[in-house]
Amino acid sequence: MSLPPDPLPEASPELCSEAEVTRLVHDFYARVRDEPRLGPVFAAHVQDWPAHLGQLVDFWSALLRGTRRFQGSPMSKHMAIDAMDRDLFDRWLGLFRQTSAESGNPAMQRLADDIAARIADTFWKRYQMLRWPQVPLPVVGARRAD
Repeated sequence: MSLPPDPLPEASPELCSEAEVTRLVHDFYARVRDEPRLGPVFAAHVQDWPAHLGQLVDFWSALLRGTRRFQGSPMSKHMAIDAMDRDLFDRWLGLFRQTSAESGNPAMQRLADDIAARIADTFWKRYQMLRWPQVPLPVVGARRAD
């Protein structure tokens, strides 16, 4: 009989420091920028990396430490990108997990990896819904033309 998995850690200032969040974000996006497929996508959409990294630190600080300084709507900005595919999401998530594993903070890593997986899954599903070809639904009671 297997035991249920341990509950995920909760976001709190005790989980990790602001310096750990900053290091996670900066190290991760340095890898993203060097990745052959991801790098060009980000280069085409991010003009001010210092400002973008600041927003990303605020975003991850909110998710990992419970801070409330993030302002923005990441979903809409990502949905506006045309050249996305599942491989890009998988590469993003793989690099994230690689970076979080090097954090030296197993509790932060568990929560961050869970959040990143849910973000990637949610973004990918939403992206597919927006890009899926519109298929006309049958009209109830209408006669089919044979």
